[in-house]
Amino acid sequence: MTSTAHTRRLTALGAEPVRLAALNIGEVLSELNGDFPQITASKIRFLEEKGLITPQRTSAGYRKYLPGDVGRLRFILGLQRDQYLPLKVIKDHLDAVDRGEAPEQLPGGVALAPRGVTDAMAQKIAGHSRPLTRAELQGSTGASAELIADLLSFGMIAEENDRFGEHAQRITEASAKLAAHGIEPRHLRAFRAAADRELGLVERAVAPLSARRDVASRARAADTAREITDACMALHGALVNGAIAKLDH
Repeated sequence: MTSTAHTRRLTALGAEPVRLAALNIGEVLSELNGDFPQITASKIRFLEEKGLITPQRTSAGYRKYLPGDVGRLRFILGLQRDQYLPLKVIKDHLDAVDRGEAPEQLPGGVALAPRGVTDAMAQKIAGHSRPLTRAELQGSTGASAELIADLLSFGMIAEENDRFGEHAQRITEASAKLAAHGIEPRHLRAFRAAADRELGLVERAVAPLSARRDVASRARAADTAREITDACMALHGALVNGAIAKLDH
């Protein structure tokens, strides 16, 4: 996309043409705070979780937001505030435009023209899953009703408003695979305990940033927490795989 076309896209989204440098989430909050004073890092990440935005990542795993991402956020937040539209309606229209379609105008006469996404970004968006009922969770993961009940009783997964979120789905799917090898939910309580200990370690490490009041520091705290968690996961995998490798000798 040319810079002129890119600017037109941003203008259609109600965003002013801004510098092309990538922003971190704290800088994005500063950009948006004047028009949307209630915006938080959690809100932006929620929109990402729901597949409405897909920021790029650095090699270290940090999010980086381009001007088009900021314009898209302005567009979404403006529709919520001014048109009172639910996120599902906004996402359906954004998805249609990202596919190259030309959906009708939204209620209130707002025309959609967000930036397009690459194939890789589209795959990431499609990867976000909606909350499932218990029956849907059972069907999509291959878990038995007894396995799901056990995972709930051992605190491995949680049900919210009769639905199971993305993390519960992943835990259930992994547990079903382990169950096929004779590893039952009661054996998995060590994973829950280890996760809680790891969370405590991460919380202590980011406590100085979390204690600060400014939104940029809190945003950096969340990103740092994820970076530490990724390193912990990598360490855990390396230790286990190193031990398993000895089985080949």
